[in-house]
Amino acid sequence: MAGVSSKELYEFKKTLKELANKRGRGTELVSVYIPPNKQLSDVGKHMRDEMGQSANIKSKQTRKNVQSAIAVILESIKLYRQPPETGLVLFVGMIPKGGPGTEKMEKYIIEPPEPVTTYWYKCNNEFFLEPLEYMIEEHDVYGVAVIDRNEATYATLKGKKENILGHLTSGVPGKHKAGGQSQRRFDRVIEDLAHQFLKRIGDHMNEAFLPLKDDLKGIIIGGPGFTKKDFYEGDYLQYELKDKVMSVVDTSYTGEEGIREVIAKSADDLANLDVMQEKKLVQRFIHELRKDKGLYSYGEDEVRNNLTIGAVDVLLLSEDLTSMRKTFTCPSCGTQKEITVKTQAEADNLEERCPNCNEVLKEESSMDLAEEFVEKAEEMNTDVEFISTETEEGMQLFRAFGGIGAILRYYVEY
Repeated sequence: MAGVSSKELYEFKKTLKELANKRGRGTELVSVYIPPNKQLSDVGKHMRDEMGQSANIKSKQTRKNVQSAIAVILESIKLYRQPPETGLVLFVGMIPKGGPGTEKMEKYIIEPPEPVTTYWYKCNNEFFLEPLEYMIEEHDVYGVAVIDRNEATYATLKGKKENILGHLTSGVPGKHKAGGQSQRRFDRVIEDLAHQFLKRIGDHMNEAFLPLKDDLKGIIIGGPGFTKKDFYEGDYLQYELKDKVMSVVDTSYTGEEGIREVIAKSADDLANLDVMQEKKLVQRFIHELRKDKGLYSYGEDEVRNNLTIGAVDVLLLSEDLTSMRKTFTCPSCGTQKEITVKTQAEADNLEERCPNCNEVLKEESSMDLAEEFVEKAEEMNTDVEFISTETEEGMQLFRAFGGIGAILRYYVEY
């Protein structure tokens, strides 16, 4: 999204994940979307009307919780003279923390990364997140096809996701060596079969891509032989789709591997896609890793040290990194110790003791490991890139390197 930093997008996605896991006991979680041009006085009037309507809710507890949530919303919008330039989104409700009577009122106020276009007020047992989730989706779609004499595979590329839509085989036989009249007759049969195969490819691609044409930014065709050019130059694709063909590229492979090769070879055409940026960064990291004195670093401790001394040029963090950095303090002498845990349950089961007085250390503070690294990066003017696990490269960063890697400014000896 234009104007939104990698860190801001990461934090926005993280908040959406947290909200998606919230559940109310009844239809008592309130979601309000306020467009930037909406008068807050009108919103306040609507909230007061809803407060009156809520008196009809049969369940006493649900009625009380809905009214409390509306009261919180009314107090919250008083803090604004008008909505921010992208609007305002409020999520308020009583969230159970365990058994009966453990509910706690929670409030989230979000200034979304893109303008809110529709005013919404909804009560449910979960928050209404679809408009915000739509904002972070990649809406542009690219069509990709790899074609040769024997087979064809076609797919879409949306954001970071490659989606194989279909695979076709031709059944066109190889060259016949009979000679003479038989040879010419056989060549005509082969030519007709090849034409029918290309027509079948076109029919399937038309059926798959035409419904997407409004979002379809372009089509890239690849393949190892001349068949791809015969397909492109012939009248096999519907004219609106043919106009969207961006390039025809040579590949060594067909099938799914060929699709990935087409995408890799079309990096310039797809340069604006996040997927290409991610692939390039991780490939650059791997390239440095293979050098004798490469400008790379990976692993929590090593990258943290390099961030601290200002050696990191680009910090690569997996979006699936969920570890937390906990600070434990000795209740007797105040000695502190920082520990990384994967889950809160792991932290609860720790029994770390003070090295000075052997007292059990108590948890004092906690933050996401990713947030700690981002803070250190910002102090050193280091670029931060969050890498999804929706690509092979992103999954490699997560699985092989623990989701933490860095491209360095200068070589660091260990």
